[in-house]
Amino acid sequence: MLRIGLTGGIASGKSEVARLLAGHGAYVVDADRVAHQVYEPGSEGYAPLIAAFGTEILAPDGSIDRRRLGELVFADAGKRKQLTDVVWPLTGQAVDALAREQEAAGTRVFVVEAPLLVDAGWQRFFDRVWLVRSRPDAVRERLKGRGLGEAEIEARLAAATDDAAAAAIADVVIDNDGDLVSLERAVDAAWQALR
Repeated sequence: MLRIGLTGGIASGKSEVARLLAGHGAYVVDADRVAHQVYEPGSEGYAPLIAAFGTEILAPDGSIDRRRLGELVFADAGKRKQLTDVVWPLTGQAVDALAREQEAAGTRVFVVEAPLLVDAGWQRFFDRVWLVRSRPDAVRERLKGRGLGEAEIEARLAAATDDAAAAAIADVVIDNDGDLVSLERAVDAAWQALR
């Protein structure tokens, strides 16, 4: 089974590339969704996050309010490290377990969409790393379209993986500065190169 780590900054087009890869038959995992599962109530990451950030991160139903947690960590590098020290190892273990299940099931291409793949040091888990990147002005426009304010946008961009660092370890770089048709062509070409 070929394992591909798909990375890139916020609003770069990773999810669209992941969708296109799934259309080609790849099994795609969203590392952010897996990360959310590792700190659900009763999970291994739940109590450590409450210990680190207090009950102010809890929603009324007792789950961790991801928006509140995000507000805390995107504004503070120290708090962001506290979060990642808990969540990244647990997420890596969960993704690896999924990969082993899929390999046993006969999956040929296993893709993990992970925005912070390089920061987490996960590149060693993959046979190939694909980077999706976009111009900063395009990213800002996409984030505005999602309803984020200027301060939120800048905080998210400051916390994102450096494209240059990711490009240095990437096997495939997809520039997403055009339209969807251009992106589809780039993904199709990269997929064909795998074969």
